[in-house]
Amino acid sequence: MSNNDTGGKCPVMHGATSTGNRSVMSWWPEGLNLDILHQHDRKTNPLGDDFNYREEVKNLDFGAIKKDLHALMTDSQDWWPADWGHYGGLMIRMAWHSAGTYRLADGRGGGGTGNQRFAPISSWPDNVSVDKARRLLWPIKKKYGNKISWADLIILAGTVAYESMGLPSYGFSFGREDIWHPEKDIYWGSEKEWLAPSDERYEDVDKPETMENPLAAVQMGLIYVNPEGVNGKPDPLKTGEQIRVTFARMAMDDEETAALTAGGHTVGKCHGNGDAGALGAVPEAADVEDQGMGWSNPNSDGKASSAVSSGIEGAWTSHPTQFDMGYFDLLFGYEWELKKSPAGAWQWEPINMEEEVKPVDASDPSIRRNPIMTDADMAMKMDRSTGPSVRSSWPIPNTSGTPSLVAGSS
Repeated sequence: MSNNDTGGKCPVMHGATSTGNRSVMSWWPEGLNLDILHQHDRKTNPLGDDFNYREEVKNLDFGAIKKDLHALMTDSQDWWPADWGHYGGLMIRMAWHSAGTYRLADGRGGGGTGNQRFAPISSWPDNVSVDKARRLLWPIKKKYGNKISWADLIILAGTVAYESMGLPSYGFSFGREDIWHPEKDIYWGSEKEWLAPSDERYEDVDKPETMENPLAAVQMGLIYVNPEGVNGKPDPLKTGEQIRVTFARMAMDDEETAALTAGGHTVGKCHGNGDAGALGAVPEAADVEDQGMGWSNPNSDGKASSAVSSGIEGAWTSHPTQFDMGYFDLLFGYEWELKKSPAGAWQWEPINMEEEVKPVDASDPSIRRNPIMTDADMAMKMDRSTGPSVRSSWPIPNTSGTPSLVAGSS
């Protein structure tokens, strides 16, 4: 029986996080285990048996909380300065990474429970600095209390972020109930280290459909695919094959995948302006005085233009705080070459782009920087089976022929 065949088996891994009964705490064996204090109660849930969130949220002042979230997007810049003075990109990343853990095979993960607050998801490499987004939301959560769950607030913050940058929304559905401790029965993979090579969860990494079920992400600690390419080796066509399988396992077709990728990459930026190896411990392993805030960065406090998360460095569009068609204009309007970020990550940068088209620096508007594309972005340009369907759906510049690959400097 192949790893892709679940014939007759329950897809839920009972009582374990991975093969060999590897528990959540085994990732951080020196962490303080307080389970003994909760052996006779409902695990840390502070709300009691009589609390009904679906009824409580009806008392929420929807207009007021949206107004507060709109203000947050450009206020409170002292503690964690935002790129271009706008937290929108960070909040959208937090919301997508909350929803993006969902997989179709067993229905686990997703943004419905606020599980991003807990291990192991809170400490996945793909979630660097997302803990800061939740900290920025804390004053709003405190103000509205039990009238809004963390699960709802995380997704609502992403929705309002888009609104504040020019994308109209069509409403919001409340009702996601929080969990209060790590989900120890979800199987996230058998790897024993973060970002272990993709080969460990495929029968054949060159055949994405052989990924072990019920997994969707290509590596332990990622939300979807490796932005540098399969196992960190740039090859947009191979990355495109993985994208199809990964997003299909998240219940998305090609059109939905293109919309999500383009929509997410229309705003914000990647962060790789520094040494990724200098980052401190993940939240779950950080010292107690850090109280859940991980990935400390000694590089100019690791904020704004000095931040490191994915290791890739740069924005995708000319106006990263404005929702427009700039992502497609640049992706299809220019040729791109491989280069490396200051953190040493592979990324694609444009060839002969006009200076005035480039985005300004996230901290210093007097400086312009090259935009970037990830290997996943380039897959939409180079995969000819995706390109036509994307082009027919969006008013983007027409391109013809096969995009050229130009080897860049390393």
